[in-house]
Parts: sequence; structure tokens; C-alpha cells
Amino acid sequence: MLYRPDRNDEPISQLGYGCMRFTKKGTSIDYEKAEKEVLLAIEQGVNYFDTAYIYPGSEECLGRILAENGCRDRVRIATKLPQYLIRSGEGIEKTFREELSRLRTDRIDYYLMHMLTDFAEWEHLREIGIEDWIARKKAEGAIRNIGFSYHGDTAMFLRLLDAYDWDFCQIQYNYLDEHTQAGRKGLQAASAKGIPVVVMEPLRGGKLVNLPEKAKELLDGTSPAELGLRWLWDQPEVTCVLSGMNSEEMVRENLRVASVSSPGCFTEADRAVVEKIKSIIREREKVGCTGCRYCMPCPKGVDIPGNFYYYNLMYMEKKASARLEFAQNLGIRKEPGFASQCVGCGQCERHCPQHLPIREKLREADRALRPLPYRLGIHAARKIILR
Repeated sequence: MLYRPDRNDEPISQLGYGCMRFTKKGTSIDYEKAEKEVLLAIEQGVNYFDTAYIYPGSEECLGRILAENGCRDRVRIATKLPQYLIRSGEGIEKTFREELSRLRTDRIDYYLMHMLTDFAEWEHLREIGIEDWIARKKAEGAIRNIGFSYHGDTAMFLRLLDAYDWDFCQIQYNYLDEHTQAGRKGLQAASAKGIPVVVMEPLRGGKLVNLPEKAKELLDGTSPAELGLRWLWDQPEVTCVLSGMNSEEMVRENLRVASVSSPGCFTEADRAVVEKIKSIIREREKVGCTGCRYCMPCPKGVDIPGNFYYYNLMYMEKKASARLEFAQNLGIRKEPGFASQCVGCGQCERHCPQHLPIREKLREADRALRPLPYRLGIHAARKIILR
């Protein structure tokens, strides 16, 4: 296993274990299967294990495996505060204590504010005392590193990056999301501040494994997963790549790729293949938006590239999953940026290098992304989360 340093120069395995996708047996996690997979990873040097309060049964399963096999001190546990559910300082402490109990430990090595998408969410946490609470937990040794996980656009990520002296952060990043979400710009900004970056969704939930046949023909013996992982490990700014491994075969294959991947491992020929694959995937796009953001800012607050990104995603992936991601990442911001906010002024179209009919496409995107059940669901979620 190869390692990369955290902010304290402690080694983190560049392959991390994402514990959200442990195999289920009925409605519960298959403990015996998960135990074999986790122990195999530990024996081969994986030391970063990522879970969260809201992953059903995950914290309990990981805690039991580590406790019953006496290997807690061989790994670093990362888990997350469900900040969108927290209303008071007492709620922070209660949730944290519950997580310690589930994980059968007295400390969390890497603790994240889960799924920050808006600066307003961090402001809320500050108002209820999160900074003083973090300081106390660090002084007690109950938390060793503090960070946040992020889904949203680059501009908001950069703002959150500057909001606190973070020890690390976690972003969605892969070759299809190179210039969306936090993106390469966000990755490099974090690295410039000395903030280690943990990558989630390196294969976009399997999208970059289950490629179109036309794309697979370009690989010449390399597996789609290996291509996607090596693309990430080629970048020195990436500290750790999470994989939701749920079979021993997957663990072994990812270990193999991790053992031979480091900055400089990706060739110009590899890069050319990636660009061709991206073009094939995007043949299904509805809007030829490149995410350049020349159309922004919209005077009415419409997130034009964001709406087009999720509209395209509906036709590159499953419609339901794209709508859910839209709702989570754009819909529950304090200032949501819905396409319905467009008043048709046309300012965006005057600045678009692609000469896109933006106003027309925004109407299409809004109809596709927010059919009535989703509009109602987003409205209800905003009432609860932003109250």
C-alpha cells in the first residue's frame, strides 16, 4: 500500500474504505461478509475507513469488526455529524456520543460536517457553538482532525474552504466531475492551503465502470475502474480515494491498482482515452454546456450551469438519481438557484461562448428536474432543513 500524509504528516492509505455500501442480508448488513472484506483490507495496509451517522448500520458494523478483532489502533475512523439535523449545541454532543458508542471507541480520527452545500449551514453551526465544541473535543483527544464533506459548486466550496481552519475535506471528484462540484479548481485550492483532500465517488457510483460498449473498446485491456482510479492517484493533490468495496474480489483489485499508482502514473495516451470516453458519455447530453460560467452571475440568482449539469445527468444516468442529486445539492441551499427564477432578460445568452438558447433550455430543465412530486418534496425538505 502507498500512503500520503495528512496535515500532521501521519500516513493515510491512498485507498480508503467507504463503508456506506456494506452488503445487506435482508434489511441488515451481512456482518460476516463485511468482516472478511474489512480485515482483508486492513491486512493489506488500508487504514482509512469512512462511515457516517446516517448510513444504516454502518457505524455499528465497523465498530464491532474493529473491537472484536482488536484492530482499532491499526486504523483511522472517519465519520460525520449530520449537521442538517442539528438544531442546538446539545444536539451536537448527543449525536457525537451516540456515534462513539456505535463505533465502540473513545475518539474519532477524522470528523466531518456532513454534506455542507451552503455557507448558511456553517453559519448556523457557528451560531450554536460548533467552534467552541470542536476546540473542546480536540483538547480532550476525542477528535483528532476536523473537516467537511461537500456537494455543490466550486464557488461555494471555495467560500467554505476559507470559513474555518480545516484539517481536511472530502469532495466528489472523478474525471467526469473534473470541472463540476468542487472540481479540479477546488482540489487545487485546498491543496494550496495545505488541506488534505479525500475523494468520494471516484467512479461516480459505478457510472465510470459500466461504460457504453463504444467506450470500453478504447481501454485495450485496462479495466474501467483502474482507469478512473489511476486518473485520481496521478494527482498529488489527492490524499485518499474512497471505494465502497463490497466483495473480496473488489478489495483485491483495488489494492492491486493502489499499489502501483502514484503521481506520474497516467500517460498522455491515458488522458486521450479519458477525453474520448467523456465525449462518448456526453453524446446523450441535452445541453452543450461546458460549465465555463461566462453566463454567471444571473441577476435573479439562477444557477444556470448547475441546472444544466443535472438536466444532462438525467440522460447520462438514471433520471431518479439525477433528480435526487439535484434536490440535495441545489434544491436545499438557502438560495436555491432554480431555473423557475429566470425572468427571461437574456443577459446570460449575450455572454455564452457556445451561443446556447439558455432561456429555452432552462424551461426544459426545470420541467425535467422538478416534476410535481419533486417540487413538493424539495419544498418540504427546505421547510425542515432551512427552518
